[in-house]
Amino acid sequence: MQPSEHQNTDDSAIVTLLTECQLPLRLYVRALMPGDSAAGDVIQQANSKIWEKRSEFEIGTQFKAWAFAIARFEVLNHRKKQARDARIQFSDELESTIAAELQQVDDGFLQRQQALRQCLELLKPSNRELLLGRYASKQPLADFASQLGRPVGSVKVTLHRLRTSLADCIERRLVSAGESR
Repeated sequence: MQPSEHQNTDDSAIVTLLTECQLPLRLYVRALMPGDSAAGDVIQQANSKIWEKRSEFEIGTQFKAWAFAIARFEVLNHRKKQARDARIQFSDELESTIAAELQQVDDGFLQRQQALRQCLELLKPSNRELLLGRYASKQPLADFASQLGRPVGSVKVTLHRLRTSLADCIERRLVSAGESR
């Protein structure tokens, strides 16, 4: 077998192994980076590094373990880069305190959320759809207004009035809930 044919066979085997390993690799990286939006980028970087280092892998050995080791180093590299780029660094103790505080659910927040739901139900369906559509959309206000066939200023004023109305409704509900206790 010529060297180029051997390399093509090895590359084909690596592609197959890497493809089969994608889901476990993604789960592994996401487990090492819970809640980190950069996990997808780190997975891509790991895939790239695996491909770069493919000549170092011996066909017939544990590909998954080898790929996971590379992925782990990519996660560590990402964390080092984050630490260098971070403007504020918290101590482990402060991070633990913040995490513990965040785990406690604020009753006031839940009451406000419930009041918001109730107030949204009181809106006319067209106004509710306008509000929900605007805040579910990631497009600029001008594009959103254009989609509705309305001038930007008109949509802006309507949204402001609806937000003010909702805020007043929420406050009234919270006050009446506080009085009924």
